[in-house]
Amino acid sequence: MSAESILSIHSLSKSFRGLVALHDVTLELRPGEIHGIIGPNGAGKTTLFNCLTGALAPTAGEIHFRGRNIAGLPTPAIARLGIARTFQNIRLFGTLSVLDNVRVAQQLRTNFNLLEVFASLPAFHRKETDIRDFAFQLLDTFGLSEHWDQQAMNLPYGAQRRLEMARALATQPIVLLLDEPAAGMNETETDTLHQMIQTVREQFKVSIILVEHDMRLIMNLCDRVMVLNYGEVIAHGTPAEIRQNAAVIESYLGKTEHAAHVAS
Repeated sequence: MSAESILSIHSLSKSFRGLVALHDVTLELRPGEIHGIIGPNGAGKTTLFNCLTGALAPTAGEIHFRGRNIAGLPTPAIARLGIARTFQNIRLFGTLSVLDNVRVAQQLRTNFNLLEVFASLPAFHRKETDIRDFAFQLLDTFGLSEHWDQQAMNLPYGAQRRLEMARALATQPIVLLLDEPAAGMNETETDTLHQMIQTVREQFKVSIILVEHDMRLIMNLCDRVMVLNYGEVIAHGTPAEIRQNAAVIESYLGKTEHAAHVAS
């Protein structure tokens, strides 16, 4: 792991009963960076996220986060260390309010003791106030303040996507993993998402890994991009380098005309 990296993946592999989902994947994430990961369906992108967050244990390789090898640690431990994620398929608490979805996530960073809770001491109420205030700050950032008392399942699709990002940030992560946040969005919604991700990076000082199929979003937002194909890295570089990479054009972008469109 280089001195300038906050997260380093070295020679990571994952197999399922002989099926290789990831093979020898290496990546370094720098502080404040937005790092994109692209590739066709089945390339191993979500498997990589699952290994980073403890949902899967890698078959081989190491994941160093702030100097510590976290490969194989359970998900709660990794979340407490400072890695949060969203999912391809939205996973909100549908019957809870928008506000409570965010408040629940904040429990990870709030220490209550039984005496405070059962005796309803001032310290307990101060912590509850702090949780509520920060939750509203997040809702305001994501344009959800006016929906705070609605059930999450009643929000429009795009708003549910934003709520999932707000909930991930409620855990106060150092690294935020976004798994296809633009899925199902139209062009206007994707443009709004672009600005929102930039705001999140600047306001919350997080480093971001972004898995996405929307090439316009990836190429205009990310500092660097890694391309996966059949579980292996076939290219890694700046968006400009990826646009011109012959292996990427052949394996993922499909044809030169498509690459030219992405560059526009």
